[in-house]
Amino acid sequence: MVRRLALAVALLACAGPASAQEANAPFRAATSLMGGPKYPPDFKHFDYVNPDAPKGGALRLSESGTFDSFNSVIPRGAAAAGLGLIYDTLTTQSYDEVATAYGLIAEGLRYPSDFSSVTYRLRPEARWHDGTPITPDDVVWSFDVITKNSPGQAFYYRHVKSVEKTGERDVTFTFDQGGNRELPQIVGEMTILPKHWWTGTDSSGRPRDITQGTLEPPLGSGAYKIKSFVPGRTIVYERVKDYWGAQLPVNVGTNNFDEIRYEYYRDDTVELEAFKADQYDFRVEISAKNWATAYDFPARTDGKVVLEMFENRASGVMQAFVPNLRRAKFQDARVRRALNYALDFEGMNHTLFFDQYTRVSSYFAGTELAATGIPAGQELDILQGVKDKVPPALFTTPYTNPVAGTEEARRANLRKAAELMKEAGYQVKGRQLVDAKGEPFTLEILVDRPSFERVALFYKPALERLGIAVSVRVVDNAQYINRVRARDFDMIVAAWGQSLSPGNEQRDFWGSESAKRDGSRNYAGIADPAVDALIEKVIYASDREELVAAAHALDRVLLWNDFVIPAWTLNFTRTARWDRFSHPPQLPRYSFGFPTIWWWDAAKAAKVGNAKP
Repeated sequence: MVRRLALAVALLACAGPASAQEANAPFRAATSLMGGPKYPPDFKHFDYVNPDAPKGGALRLSESGTFDSFNSVIPRGAAAAGLGLIYDTLTTQSYDEVATAYGLIAEGLRYPSDFSSVTYRLRPEARWHDGTPITPDDVVWSFDVITKNSPGQAFYYRHVKSVEKTGERDVTFTFDQGGNRELPQIVGEMTILPKHWWTGTDSSGRPRDITQGTLEPPLGSGAYKIKSFVPGRTIVYERVKDYWGAQLPVNVGTNNFDEIRYEYYRDDTVELEAFKADQYDFRVEISAKNWATAYDFPARTDGKVVLEMFENRASGVMQAFVPNLRRAKFQDARVRRALNYALDFEGMNHTLFFDQYTRVSSYFAGTELAATGIPAGQELDILQGVKDKVPPALFTTPYTNPVAGTEEARRANLRKAAELMKEAGYQVKGRQLVDAKGEPFTLEILVDRPSFERVALFYKPALERLGIAVSVRVVDNAQYINRVRARDFDMIVAAWGQSLSPGNEQRDFWGSESAKRDGSRNYAGIADPAVDALIEKVIYASDREELVAAAHALDRVLLWNDFVIPAWTLNFTRTARWDRFSHPPQLPRYSFGFPTIWWWDAAKAAKVGNAKP
């Protein structure tokens, strides 16, 4: 289940249609996909917050690239960072539970035992920033415009058959099928937009258009609103002093900064230097080289800058070199496996990453959903259903990546890669790998940042030793996004984050239908009937045990088809910050909660010194 948002009952699967009595069941305050919610309906605040956290101060953050719109509905253009701060959703997630959501705009929800619909009841006090109530009409209109204008959202919510107002404060989502226990919760995560504002006129009397980009600050309902901006460079949000939801239990101790500012940088190197010069406050460091070598500067030595790593407990990841299977040269699994044999991860990890990483060996790496060993029990039963559509070896042999690290192992791996390419119909002529028609095998690795360029250039010589003509193309962020959306690439480096409760998003990651849709997250173009069948097993799992077994089966089949060349992972988030902030002594289990539950610490800030403008 995606990025990202609860209510006092577990979702239990049930055969047969829902009864009228179920449809009129009492509204509940929360919902969970993994047992019952932790917090009762009358809870005062989440355990992990400081309910007395001071309000005030400013937080400066950075972003890469640029922005040209405040309309996040349409896929065109680059929407500004932080727009989620200005909008509320029907529900919001807690950080110390998995896949559990609590009412935000909604005070409660109810659904039948077959999950064929869900009704949300809105809070009477919920308001837009102009004081207008948030209504079921806003919810219905939001769903309509989001699914009409965003292909990704239309795909994600494709099982929603209808959305309608069913009471003064009630809105009902009806699904085209039962049994999908995730659907009642994921519709609660949808951004709710103000119908009256978007269908009105701007200060010049021109009608607004939700289908177009805009730099007019939009009306919101959340804890922040846009204060000021410089197109493409800076956007500043200010805390709404009379925010309608400030005293809700889910919001107590959160949204503590008076101002949140995003500064945009087009170059990673400049962005890092700007942090060291105190131009922004908090940085997630994705470069192992930077983490090992770039933070030896006076402010760090003096204790003004803090480096801290936070363990990732709530998610897994697959990061990989991703070949575009829509192109004929990558459609043979032997070719893709050969590309895996050519990757010297151990050498790369030592030379480029300072031995900080481990190799990814699962699409759910770092979680209990990762397949291990050989299939058994319920997983084996599930795989028997697709036995004629999967590589036979997965039933008897654990999946492993090739291991290098020594010159002998590298040579052996390259010999194996050459054998696989030969089996796939390629041969070397004049030091060039060609197919049966004499066409050379070429490979362009598309990247959008210098850190990935270094990785691609390390990979390049081994591929060239196979006879592959390799080029590494570095483009700016906007061009990279456009080319990936249009599937105009041979290979990219990409990552898919995985929650502990996977569901409908798996279709967007690996499903056959998403392979044909520009803008989906099926970057590789995976279109495989066994994968499709196993995705449905994940989505329609009736309990946690079945979900884990189905995820293991899906993971195993994805791995054994060699759709991608697994890369590296680190089960921690590396952060650097100027020491002007504090957080509760006990952070939640599944997030370090920045910046939501952190606050400006005036005493610390006085020691560090004033932030530079």
